[in-house]
Amino acid sequence: MTSNKMGYRTLLQEHRGLLSIAFVAMFSSSLGQSFFVGLFQAPMAEHLGLSAGQFGTAYTAVTLVAGFAMLRFGPSIDWIPPRRFALGVLGALLLGVVLLTLSPVWGLGLLGLGLVRLCGQGMMSHLGNTLAGREFTTLRGRALGLAGTGLMLGETLLPPLVAALLVWLGWRELWWCFGLLLAGLWLPLLWRGQWPEAPGRKPESRRQGGLRPFRERRFWQLLPLLMIMPVTMTGLFIYQAQMTEALDSNLAVYALALTGMGLAKLPGALLGGRWVDRLGAARVARLYLLPFVAALLIAVLNGGHAGVWALMVGGGLAVGAQESIATSLLVRLWGAEYLGTLRATLSACMVFSTGIAPAVLGIALDLGASFSQVLIGMLVLLATGWALAQPLLNRLGPGGDTTAA
Repeated sequence: MTSNKMGYRTLLQEHRGLLSIAFVAMFSSSLGQSFFVGLFQAPMAEHLGLSAGQFGTAYTAVTLVAGFAMLRFGPSIDWIPPRRFALGVLGALLLGVVLLTLSPVWGLGLLGLGLVRLCGQGMMSHLGNTLAGREFTTLRGRALGLAGTGLMLGETLLPPLVAALLVWLGWRELWWCFGLLLAGLWLPLLWRGQWPEAPGRKPESRRQGGLRPFRERRFWQLLPLLMIMPVTMTGLFIYQAQMTEALDSNLAVYALALTGMGLAKLPGALLGGRWVDRLGAARVARLYLLPFVAALLIAVLNGGHAGVWALMVGGGLAVGAQESIATSLLVRLWGAEYLGTLRATLSACMVFSTGIAPAVLGIALDLGASFSQVLIGMLVLLATGWALAQPLLNRLGPGGDTTAA
């Protein structure tokens, strides 16, 4: 393929079946994402008999448990046939919906919430990204970009749809409707989808388990760079009130800017995927945070409504591009054979870090730090993560992402 403009068209024409699976998996992950669960926080807490604070604590706890579960179950996609993996994840996700909405006791309800978080945000996105990253070679970046639009569709479509449907339906009925929607989307794919074979065999023992990411120096060099956006954006989401007050803006502007962030993710994903294929993952990894760097500088130096918009749009562009870059780098460094193990470990690290970030920022604010100082700290964190990754990115060289799947 010599024409850069023909890349996406070629993918859709020749690999529609596999891309459909990855896209639906990413869309299905919406059911376990914080943006979706948060829409039902109040009725869920009331159903479980928990206060708002108790629900928040329980939510953090089940999220951390889901992160540990990702480390345990996520690598199995390296040897379990993807169709069977998807069937198991879908079944557990729907079971979680049933427990969450119908359980008469809070313990089973929290188990349901944990399954929704693990199988939605965790395993479904893990399935979509791993398939797109493993089964494509020269157009891997574009495939990951297209798969990622599934989650972006969920982030854009589901909040206003939920707000509209809550006029007629209760929160339980809405969850059942969305569960039936996912089942309807998955049934034809599971029945007639173009599924790849399992890429390898299950290790016979833990010692023969192959790659151990936490024992790899290269993984630790790369990890801070990939943690920057999840950590900083989580902080901005959680402390939106303090952010808008410090920047002399308001929550109405923030709400509009949040929509802008969702829209910015789409060009971030599609352009990021194209540039990964054209320029190479290592080269794009050095540049993709620049929109967020500019956003932080605008927020610190200028503030106001422009600062809020810059943070959301700049963050959206960087977050949209990151998935293609991260998965392509993992394949470049370790090959596609261990992509499931690597992505599961990376996902678990993101869960842990985003769970800890609000507490760290909260302590800083309680100790008297201004939000402008918090933003400067984010800029320092970004520069540090970027610098730590440079020796590794330099060794990869400027070549394109051509590692065979």
